[in-house]
Amino acid sequence: MKRNKSLISILMAAVLVIGLFLPTSSGSATTDNGTATIDQHLLDKMKDSTGLLNVIVTFHGEGAPTIENVDLLKALGINTGITMKSLPIAGVMATADQIEALSQKDDVRSLYLNRKVEMYNGDATELTGVNKVRTDKDMQKANDGFPVSGKGIGVVVNDSGVDGAHPDLKLGKNLVQNVLATTNMAKTTGLTPIVYQEDVVNTDTNSGHGTHVAGTVGGTGAASGGIYEGVAPGADLIGYGSGGGVLILDLVGGFDYAITHQNEYNIRVITNSWGSNDDFFVDDPVNVATKDCFDRGITVLFAAGNAGPDEDTHNPYAKAPWVISVAAGVKDGTLASFSSRGTRGVEETFEVDGETWTWKDQPTVTAPGVDIISARTVSPVGVIATDKDKDNIPAAYLPYYTMLNGTSMATPHVAGIVALLLDADPTLSPSEVKELISRTATNIPGREAYEVGSGYVNAYGAVDLAFHPDKKYGATVNKDKTFNAYSSMDVTRENYEMDYDPTGTNETTFNVKENQAQLVAKMYADGDTFTEEGGNPLVFTITDPNGEVYESGFNPTYSIDLVNTITVDNPVAGEWKLEVSAYPGVALPEKVVGTLTQKTASVMNGLGDIEGHAAADAIKLGINERLFDAEAEGDFNADDLLTEGDLASYLLMGAGIRQVDQTSSDAAVDAVITKGSALKGEYTHDGVMNSVDGEESVTRAELAYTLIQSLGLQEEARSFEGDVTVAYKGERLPVEDAGDIPAELKGYVQLALDLGIFNAHFTSSQGPYDKEPTIHAEFHPAKELTRGDFAVAMTRFFNNY
Repeated sequence: MKRNKSLISILMAAVLVIGLFLPTSSGSATTDNGTATIDQHLLDKMKDSTGLLNVIVTFHGEGAPTIENVDLLKALGINTGITMKSLPIAGVMATADQIEALSQKDDVRSLYLNRKVEMYNGDATELTGVNKVRTDKDMQKANDGFPVSGKGIGVVVNDSGVDGAHPDLKLGKNLVQNVLATTNMAKTTGLTPIVYQEDVVNTDTNSGHGTHVAGTVGGTGAASGGIYEGVAPGADLIGYGSGGGVLILDLVGGFDYAITHQNEYNIRVITNSWGSNDDFFVDDPVNVATKDCFDRGITVLFAAGNAGPDEDTHNPYAKAPWVISVAAGVKDGTLASFSSRGTRGVEETFEVDGETWTWKDQPTVTAPGVDIISARTVSPVGVIATDKDKDNIPAAYLPYYTMLNGTSMATPHVAGIVALLLDADPTLSPSEVKELISRTATNIPGREAYEVGSGYVNAYGAVDLAFHPDKKYGATVNKDKTFNAYSSMDVTRENYEMDYDPTGTNETTFNVKENQAQLVAKMYADGDTFTEEGGNPLVFTITDPNGEVYESGFNPTYSIDLVNTITVDNPVAGEWKLEVSAYPGVALPEKVVGTLTQKTASVMNGLGDIEGHAAADAIKLGINERLFDAEAEGDFNADDLLTEGDLASYLLMGAGIRQVDQTSSDAAVDAVITKGSALKGEYTHDGVMNSVDGEESVTRAELAYTLIQSLGLQEEARSFEGDVTVAYKGERLPVEDAGDIPAELKGYVQLALDLGIFNAHFTSSQGPYDKEPTIHAEFHPAKELTRGDFAVAMTRFFNNY
């Protein structure tokens, strides 16, 4: 099952359903008599409000609010608002007392605060640091007082066409030229030079693909008040449209046009979201054209392709060593499953024009390519809005924007970043641009270069390096590092599904093979499996052949669903049972799906000291995923204490930590303590470590903080209130030494327990007359971690990333 949302966005929907059953859920809550659901945001506002609140009232039934519904509002003195024409919903202005009174009425289904929604396109530019580039004062000073926007940089969109009537892409403004390709041989008489049809208002009349691409590169966001602004809104866009169904010659014409008109439009970038299923050949006309552009100082970008996840699916035009190949990522910092991969270890050296080149079958970098909102052509084909659009784009903007997935969407994002780099330093060559983007990328945990290139693109780091070429980036990029130990891993994954029936037995069986290092079981129960709307308070357990039970860590006190995951190290071979149940006992029928992953690893080099150690398999797995490394002499030293210095280095390797300038410090120290260090987090979040003393040891509570910060869950951890508890046989046991956990870390420990990153320590006691033993749970927050302890926690963190 493909899941394209972060932990938070995946699970906010689940909270709404949970709120129907749990009076203390932080996502929503019910009134005392349970008649209507009131969401927590509204409850929070009601506590301190003495005036009117903007409330969404949903009534039971179908269709528009009835006369009786409206009369109910008026009877309570609510006289300001609007009602829908087809939905049983009204938006009203009401006091806290009126809201409380409404919640007691049988006709009212729910009451929600009318608050701002999260715009997914903003996520993309926030994730890659584009927003930070725009607002950084030092960068503005370095850019003569102006924000870095790609101003004056010509970018050719070599695609299906561009709709120059779109408010974000107005012909004669930021769309400085719009060209219709004319290379159709059937309409050609004689042997004549190509004639470009210029100044065509709309060249994208049967696809919409190119308009979407152009909007991502440099749309102004005019139709949305700037919300859906492109990466480089100051760039000069040149559309070269070849229509919806194109031939290679049509698109080669785009390169030809770029070269012919380079000086006229200061063309420095050409973006291409198309390809083929052939191999790389240096004499292919496309590769010849891209090399010519490269020689003339034009940076060429190509989409890696959408044929993943298998190896050897890389777009051949993206393999040329002089172009930038872009893989597609999800907005949670992971790789999209559909993104094409290269091939492990495949490279070729060849000569062109007396110069030696090495072609490696791997992307250059990864950029957001899932749920990307950008310009929709206003031609007849483009006016149809999908359900996905309607769910994510405000109705007022639907005529102008649409949401698409693909490396086609990732590539123009990087093209816009290239325009920003050239705005910062117009003297950069295509090779230097590619180097800046590669050196500053963020490692993607568990991914190799043949899949993601250097990692997730880091616009802020790249522009920073363009302005300050003496700064140091790149020492921590896994693709370019030499490691002390290597291992190989065999992974088998199977999907399962069942129809959950609240009145029946909901279980299935599966088999674990001999000598497995780790079993990872996941369950996805989000209501509607494919749209991830709705939600259901479901948990699951797995039981080994000996009767040992392992359970997921659902916790109703959090406003997020923790993506039910169970990790078992060294699982017993044989037939296991998987059982789904409801928490706290009530759930709706649903088709539950999930995955069962079994992993084994073997050492290829180094790690001679781990055989027989309890953490050996976790160490092998972590080494294979590049989550950490052996020490310089080749041994892992699993029983040595983990130092803060080693932890900082390993976080950059395997926890999705953004690079920062390392001119004056260790390659990892500044990165882990800098605000916004976690790729999954916000730029306003604190660092993933508070301080680093190279030789100091790390405690369990401190590592809980670090790994939860790395997952971007700062707000959830800090909003935690109440007692720290742990799941045990369907109940929540108090953690008896919670008083030893620093107050500011309790939420982090709670999340680390519920995500299965850490185990609690269980003991039992039984008096002489007690029928049953009493189970005690402790966390031992001040216990110093060994390197072996860390290996186990880190591989479990990776299973939640």
